[in-house]
Amino acid sequence: MDTKALLKKVRKIEIKTRRLSDNVFGGEYHSTFKGRGMTFSEVRQYQYGDDVRSIDWNVTARYNEPFVKVFEEERELTLMLLVDVSGSEAFGTQTQFKRDYLTEIAATLAFSALQNNDKVGLLLFSDQVELFIPPKKGRSHILRIIRELLEFEPLSKKTNISIALEFLSGVLKKKAIVFLMSDFRDSDYEKTLRIVSKKHDLTGIRIYDPIEAALPNLGIVPMRDAETGKLRWINTFSKSMRRNYALNYAKHVNQFEEGFRKNGAGQLSCSVQESYVKKLLGYFKARL
Repeated sequence: MDTKALLKKVRKIEIKTRRLSDNVFGGEYHSTFKGRGMTFSEVRQYQYGDDVRSIDWNVTARYNEPFVKVFEEERELTLMLLVDVSGSEAFGTQTQFKRDYLTEIAATLAFSALQNNDKVGLLLFSDQVELFIPPKKGRSHILRIIRELLEFEPLSKKTNISIALEFLSGVLKKKAIVFLMSDFRDSDYEKTLRIVSKKHDLTGIRIYDPIEAALPNLGIVPMRDAETGKLRWINTFSKSMRRNYALNYAKHVNQFEEGFRKNGAGQLSCSVQESYVKKLLGYFKARL
């Protein structure tokens, strides 16, 4: 993608996702993800209805009239986006590729964090950490994240979710809001999932195309594995072949849902053929 085309695409995504974050998600994001606690702000004169437990007795004694302490939420948080850029994310049939869909979701979350003055970081992964952008604030930083999501070419097409979670544990010492976005066509990541979910506010977003769930009956067809590059001829006439494929797909979905639920992490699944806006809003409201 040349520079002009890239900038045009970045701008298009910014306009769409920033409008969503400003008008739809900003308030929900703020309400869902709380700050680290309350910090002292100021003292003011007591007003009818104030909690008597907040009276500052030292100031009250000095001025011979009641004053109360005012606290405000210590708001600054860190949002970390972990995005799968393996070969399977380049799949799509009718509306768009999974990676394009992931980019829009990530951009919407990033602008929602920006609106709340939070830091945002990005980790792109395959079966290795492909790119790490440390958390920072600012519009130019968010635009850089979008550019990387759009044009980054991974070194590997395979997937290893544990590698990404282990790296995150090593670089983020303070609690963060973490969104892990993938199709979760992987296994053996529950141990690292358990560790990360204890330390951070973790949510998994599974992105899928409905056609991935079941093989259509098309006869004997060539299929190339997006992650290994291997080409195989598949007999889709075979009922047992279609059944085994469906069972394997369901196994990965169940592992994702049960793994996140069991470890106290949030999780939702979004089809590339449906609105992620409704799914995210529903998730935010369910957490309030």
